[in-house]
Amino acid sequence: MAHAVKGVVAAGRGARVSVETILVPDPGPGEALVAVRACGVCHTDLHYREGGINDEFPFLLGHEAAGVVEAVGDGVTDLEPGDFVILNWRAVCGSCRSCLRGRPQYCFNTHNAAQPMTLEDGTPLSPALGIGAFAEKTLVHSGQCTKVNPKAPAEVAGLLGCGVMAGIGAAINTGGVTRGDSVAVLGCGGVGDAAIAGARLAGARTIIAVDLDDTKLEWARRFGATHTVNAREQDVVEAIRELTEGNGADVVIDAVGRPETFQQAFYARDHAGLAVLVGVPTPDMVLELPLIDVFSRGGAVKSSWYGDCLPSRDFPMLIDLYLQGRLDLGAFVSETIGLGDVEKAFEDMHHGRVLRSVVVL
Repeated sequence: MAHAVKGVVAAGRGARVSVETILVPDPGPGEALVAVRACGVCHTDLHYREGGINDEFPFLLGHEAAGVVEAVGDGVTDLEPGDFVILNWRAVCGSCRSCLRGRPQYCFNTHNAAQPMTLEDGTPLSPALGIGAFAEKTLVHSGQCTKVNPKAPAEVAGLLGCGVMAGIGAAINTGGVTRGDSVAVLGCGGVGDAAIAGARLAGARTIIAVDLDDTKLEWARRFGATHTVNAREQDVVEAIRELTEGNGADVVIDAVGRPETFQQAFYARDHAGLAVLVGVPTPDMVLELPLIDVFSRGGAVKSSWYGDCLPSRDFPMLIDLYLQGRLDLGAFVSETIGLGDVEKAFEDMHHGRVLRSVVVL
């Protein structure tokens, strides 16, 4: 049986999104049907709408979500109807070369639902990141469902499904930030502020927030930044060095994802320090660095994909920290909206007026 529900669809490159009736099938083997309770509006959804991911239109947008399992398919033994879950786009396979070497966070063969969701006329939809959660219900692989404490409100729990997890993970998992470290974060939107929150959780002594917007720098202070640098007014590299006794930061996280910001991250780190790229560049961007500088400065350069997270490990832990009052996930939610407000939320996000708009169903 197919479930007729409302969902937000991007029909073509750059076209305004619309709320359409979509058909969601009952779960097949290994799949789960989830009633979506909340879904954050992430930059990746806008990239899908603009054709920046691929051209497999129409897309069913939304992926940063939490909800309740309604039904499961054959072979699913670790979920049951009524479970409160965060949806993730890294359902690890357990059998690829990365999983077998004990590094499932780098799984090369993640799972998605096999059955398509469609428009009423039968047109198959491409769900964003294999999820498609700007919808009343969605169909996913059971491995994309991570059970967490249901005491957490869905509008904050769902944020771990993408942006907040990417930022916290960039600091803790990829960056390995630990007590006493100095950390600089370039770009203080949702991902950057999450990296700041992660650095504070890990015990960083100095946390430097860098942005072009004073409003965003004030947001960064709420999440734990000890110092702020307005990149319009100061040389970023020199400012970070001045705040770290002339040395540079132990870890510098680029949450923007442009060649110029990554160059700043590279040179603003201490000798043998770490530069982490978590901001997503476009395919045409090219980075140029003198090879002698790569050699002589030591340290490392890393990319952070989904914060190098393992959902089964990281989501429940971070929800517990939220419930203990140690991680203010609620501070990321600028507004709650309905399915019909996603287009405006894209505009607000593009202009930096919100950290996260969250669709509540």
